[in-house]
Amino acid sequence: MEDLIKARVKEVLKGDQNAFGEIIELYKDKVYQICYRMLGNSFEAEDCTQEAFIRAYINIDRYHIDRKFSTWLFRIATNLCIDRIRKKKPDYYLDAEVAGTDGLTLYSQIPSKGLPPDKKVESMELQDHIQREILNLPEKYRTVIILKYIEELSLNEISEILDIPLGTVKTRIHRGREALRKKLRHI
Repeated sequence: MEDLIKARVKEVLKGDQNAFGEIIELYKDKVYQICYRMLGNSFEAEDCTQEAFIRAYINIDRYHIDRKFSTWLFRIATNLCIDRIRKKKPDYYLDAEVAGTDGLTLYSQIPSKGLPPDKKVESMELQDHIQREILNLPEKYRTVIILKYIEELSLNEISEILDIPLGTVKTRIHRGREALRKKLRHI
């Protein structure tokens, strides 16, 4: 087979492009296998395979006829794959399992923008405790505290909703806060 290849290379050097087509047919599967095993991606392997044959054709005059053609061609393909691996940024898929873990994905490695879980729990417990204390306030204070701090309404809006003077709203808010402060001072 090596004699056939050398004969085809000599024909290519004389300008016969069809002879190189025969070389491609003989080696395309083997070159693809090498590229696929190195890159692990069929599309990239196809690209590298094509590029390897293009480079071999362009540089056929550099091939030493006394050496094995397949070794020269495979070296071109291997170098192209190595170059692609070096240039390629690694592909990370967030839903891919992290090696050495039990089902953890890269999503679990992304820091959250919020509070850490223990701080979230503390915050939720504090909110629950405050909510219970607000519910224990007398109704006239509880209503203005909820409208002001939970619903975030203005003093004028609260005055209109409850149909009470603005001064009364201010007084109830002040007294409601003081009552809450006394109940929550141990926290």
